[in-house]
Amino acid sequence: MHFRDSKRKVDYVLAYHYRKRLARHPAGAGSPEPTRESASLALVSNGGTGKGCAELQRQDGGQYAPQERPRPLGVEVIELGPLDTLEEEKRLQREEYERNLVEVGLEIEKDPENKSQGLSFVRIHAPWQVLSREAELLKIKMPTKKMYEITEEGGILKTLNEIWCKLTKPLQPQVPQQENTNMKSLSYPFSREKIYLYNIKDKDTFFDNATRSRIVREILKRISTKARNSTGIGTLIANHVYDAAYPLHDGEYEGQNDDMNERKLLYREWARYGVFYKFQPIDLIRKYFGEKIGLYFAWLGLYTEFLIPSSVVGIIVFLYGCITIEGDIPSKEMCDQHNAFTMCPLCDKFCDYWNLSSACATARASHLFDNPATVFFSIFMALWATMFLEQWKRLQMRLSYFWDLTGLEEEEEHPRPEYETKLLQKKLKNKSITTENSNEDEKEKLTWSDRMPGYAANFGLILFMIMLTFSAVFGVIVYRITTAAALSFSTNETTRSNVRVTVTATAVIINLVVILILDEIYGAVAKWLTEIEVPKTEKTFEERLILKAFLLKFVNSYAPIFYVAFFKGRFVGRPGHYVYVFEGYRMEECAPGGCLMELCIQLSIIMLGKQLIQNNLFEIGIPKLKKLFRKLKDERTEPKEMDTNQSKDPQQWDLDYILEPFTGLTPEYMEMIIQFGFVTLFVASFPLAPLFALLNNIIEVRLDAKKFVTELRRPDTVRAKDIGIWYNILSGIGKLSVIINAFVIAVTSDFIPRLMYQYAYSQNGTMHGFINHTLSYFNVSHLKAGTQPENSPFAQDVLFCRFKDYREPPWSQNQYEFSKQYWAVLSARLAFVILFQNLVMFLSVLVDWIIPDIPKDISEQIKKEKSVLLDFFLKEEHEKLKLIESFIARDKQKHKSGTKGERIRAASFCQFNRCQKGSFASFSSQHTEV
Repeated sequence: MHFRDSKRKVDYVLAYHYRKRLARHPAGAGSPEPTRESASLALVSNGGTGKGCAELQRQDGGQYAPQERPRPLGVEVIELGPLDTLEEEKRLQREEYERNLVEVGLEIEKDPENKSQGLSFVRIHAPWQVLSREAELLKIKMPTKKMYEITEEGGILKTLNEIWCKLTKPLQPQVPQQENTNMKSLSYPFSREKIYLYNIKDKDTFFDNATRSRIVREILKRISTKARNSTGIGTLIANHVYDAAYPLHDGEYEGQNDDMNERKLLYREWARYGVFYKFQPIDLIRKYFGEKIGLYFAWLGLYTEFLIPSSVVGIIVFLYGCITIEGDIPSKEMCDQHNAFTMCPLCDKFCDYWNLSSACATARASHLFDNPATVFFSIFMALWATMFLEQWKRLQMRLSYFWDLTGLEEEEEHPRPEYETKLLQKKLKNKSITTENSNEDEKEKLTWSDRMPGYAANFGLILFMIMLTFSAVFGVIVYRITTAAALSFSTNETTRSNVRVTVTATAVIINLVVILILDEIYGAVAKWLTEIEVPKTEKTFEERLILKAFLLKFVNSYAPIFYVAFFKGRFVGRPGHYVYVFEGYRMEECAPGGCLMELCIQLSIIMLGKQLIQNNLFEIGIPKLKKLFRKLKDERTEPKEMDTNQSKDPQQWDLDYILEPFTGLTPEYMEMIIQFGFVTLFVASFPLAPLFALLNNIIEVRLDAKKFVTELRRPDTVRAKDIGIWYNILSGIGKLSVIINAFVIAVTSDFIPRLMYQYAYSQNGTMHGFINHTLSYFNVSHLKAGTQPENSPFAQDVLFCRFKDYREPPWSQNQYEFSKQYWAVLSARLAFVILFQNLVMFLSVLVDWIIPDIPKDISEQIKKEKSVLLDFFLKEEHEKLKLIESFIARDKQKHKSGTKGERIRAASFCQFNRCQKGSFASFSSQHTEV
């Protein structure tokens, strides 16, 4: 991956499609062919904008010459169509941009444009002068010559760590490690003045490929062109001047050649399903993809590891339900046919009285999830979520230390192309501000009034989307009610007996399909809504996009589950006074065993369906389809012409261009955050949720790894010291899960009614008689006319039917009013919610307080690093000072020796002078005497 000289590295690649002019028509009919001595060209546009034409004339040095004007001698007039004008304008912008890149010190190499139209690449190399200058501007930390020892914790922790390392050695990826793991290089922001501090063995390899591409990307983002006031490569790509800009992968990830590169190493040790049991090479991931992606995979790995203990406890809770099902007295009473609880009809006219024992299977299945162990599991999962977040903060701090992210300053971000375009439109509209005044241009920015239409559209559309979700849930409710009524009319006994199962299963599948469809719609809508807000920077854009997408997808995913957990069966009414919808259909009620079993079915199918279809099939299939579509599109648009200069083997930039562009980590985080909600929010109703999440994540880690290594272009390396707004969302879900699980246990399950009966109403302190206690009496003669069962064989024998509620019997003065037991149970439910919530919150705060955010050893190492850095600087400065003093002393010594020699020479000269004077005097005296 070098230039043609095989010496200079390709640090970045720009790709664009070019299209040469199809025809060149002289302005006058029958005009002679232009000679080689033609002085200039005049370009005439047929349909192009005047601005574009003017731009072309200035660049080409010609003059504007319409057809009707007389043509000067030696000037060839060329008519350009609209496409030719646009293509010429793009070409000129590319030339100006590349010229500006060369001016800042970058070196470029271009492919020759040998076809009439096709794909071409601009390869960019950053020499040492540019790398060192930009590294100093970006304050990139680089390793110095100084190495210092990392102090390890002693005692039992060190022993346990050594044992753990030995046990997990087969699970470690086979990647190059630092020879001495107890030593760490002291890092310091790069400075050309202090270049003697750094361990520079080879200038070509001192900055690794990821750092080199990051530096070039920063230059590309700030270089501007005069045309359309384009600032940076982002604007040029948005205007289709360039198609793509990307750093290159290190080479092929698979092949017969023995040349090992980091990409091939990542594929072999990380991005294959066959190595699912191995730990992730986080340091190599960070080195190849950057800190931001490295932090994502570190978070995903920790989350997956934490799912192991929660899965084990969930399996134990489920097995406890299976073991104790035979000893559950309420289930036995419900299944006992001798008790003969005659229940009121489930629908008007066509439904008959029925025996409670027919719902035996539902009651037994409900006990698997509705037992005392689920309360313990809810408390455990709330503490689990807190411990997970605390452990992530500690791991994040540890990674920040080893990755030299401590003290990382927020980098100044460049404005987004859309923001600049909107700002330019505002400047052009405001005539009082001239574009020549650069100081005023800098102060100019978009205000609230400029963004108000976007904010209003956001508020209205988000509200509409939430109402659309609720409408979809209500539509499924109507489907359940009408389908249940229609199936009750059936003459088939089997159909009538399986009405509840049929309706529940089909409704959940419909819910799943609606959720999957709306999820894709909401993702696109959230992105569009964020774009019309026109955020200034990419970071602001990403945060606003995350909040909108999470809000819409959260409501979409959990609305059906919230309905079943807290609303279904609450507004049914009672026999003789039911609540109807559409004047003929009764509101649906829970099964005899309660709504918890149905909540479990709903949660499991939606969770498993989303993970299987959306997280796996969509994630595998959609990128492959996009890649195929782009390849077919390129083959269709490019004519099949022979390119003599192109080598037979495709180069790395050709292979990388075919890959899918990287669009950010938001979809990856989003699916895991929604899964985290399934694991924590309603875990009281489905203890096996952590197990299914664990199985999914084992596949998800390798799936994401394979996608990044093999199917995506290499992302730009981005330095980040945390996972950003996602941590706040995780923390919010953890706190919300405490409240929701408290209400699920108190309201949806029968845990509180059972406790109240056993300790307040039972004669012998056991659960015998609980079913009878929860069923109220209704006099069948009080049924409304036209609602009694038709052709019922039991109509003459039934005087009273039973229904599940705490109401006064028909022989009471306040018949069918809520009984004292109802208010007692309601008070106990609310008291449990308050007690559970405060207890779990207290334990969570206690765990948060006990576990420090920064590990003790890391805190000490950071302090040690600062002192070592200070000592290192003082030592270097002292040596530098001694060196300067030695130079000065040597210079003085030379000066002294030079002065002494001058004195000797001067003395001898004076002596010579005196001798000469004496001789002259004697001569003169002699002459006088004579």
